Amino acid sequence: MTIKFNNVYIKSVSAVAGKDEKEGTFGKLYDKTYNDYYAGEKTFEQAEIKMIEDASMIALKKANYKMDDINFIIGADLLNQITANAYSSVKFKRPFLGVYNACASLCEEFIIASSILQNKDVNNALLNISSHNMTAERQYRNPVEYGCPKPLRSTFTVTGAASCVLTKEKTDIKVVSATIGTPTDMGITDPYDMGSVMAPSAAEVLFNHLKNTNTKPDDYDLILTGDLGVYGKQILIEYFKSAYALDVEGNLEDSASIIYDREKQTKVNAGGSGPCCLALVSYTDILNKMKKGKLKKVLLIATGALMSPTMNNQKLSIPSVSHAVCLEAIK
Repeated sequence: MTIKFNNVYIKSVSAVAGKDEKEGTFGKLYDKTYNDYYAGEKTFEQAEIKMIEDASMIALKKANYKMDDINFIIGADLLNQITANAYSSVKFKRPFLGVYNACASLCEEFIIASSILQNKDVNNALLNISSHNMTAERQYRNPVEYGCPKPLRSTFTVTGAASCVLTKEKTDIKVVSATIGTPTDMGITDPYDMGSVMAPSAAEVLFNHLKNTNTKPDDYDLILTGDLGVYGKQILIEYFKSAYALDVEGNLEDSASIIYDREKQTKVNAGGSGPCCLALVSYTDILNKMKKGKLKKVLLIATGALMSPTMNNQKLSIPSVSHAVCLEAIK
């Protein structure tokens, strides 16, 4: 299912990040960074709430907006009950939608917000997204004190938050279209192998977007996936060739594969993960290049592994869903 949007633009973005991300590839591009996982708060969860609040205020300041100028907020994170965004929304005192599609949530936010902005009485939306290495680790895998070694195929959850102000006011970045993905399940049960879980759903939504928009991979200056990791990225390339007889290797990049310096930051293994991974890369490096004319048409694909520890303990496999959003630089 592909949707085309009228008059939806990116007014401003912000990205705040943790210590590991600061030491990574795009460390100098973040609006704010923190020296540890606590960000000056008492707990990891409260640190994630603070990051959302900081990112929101920075994005509003860049847009020269006040919170009252925002018609509604959409928030997403990895915690039960979307805890981090739910608690931050209380302070913002604006209409709030909490969404969850795991690491596919960024594009889900764009799809919902852009659709609502088609209403003539709605003008501005604030999209918030976050993840935290420690909060996610103990919810989905092991207590952080456990110190369990991880396989090389595993990924490292990004610590950060990002905000985007979407508006009807014409700017230099337009939200052109989006494709809602269909869940896939390839029978994988390994909670560390998220790249293999997500690659098929990424391939499917990419193919459907190309088909529904009558475009080719080369029509995009960049196709940027969320958090497949280095192994998942390669699986996507090979799967796409096998299933659809199309080559995307030339203009495909994966946020998780480039957000860290994997040679120096060996603990990240196959790269980054988390719903904020795509945002921290696209809101900094990619949008900067679009505004400078280095990239014109970019397809974002947020990739989500819908993993439940409960279902995983019941020996059920892990489904996945991915969504796509097309951004275009305009003059």
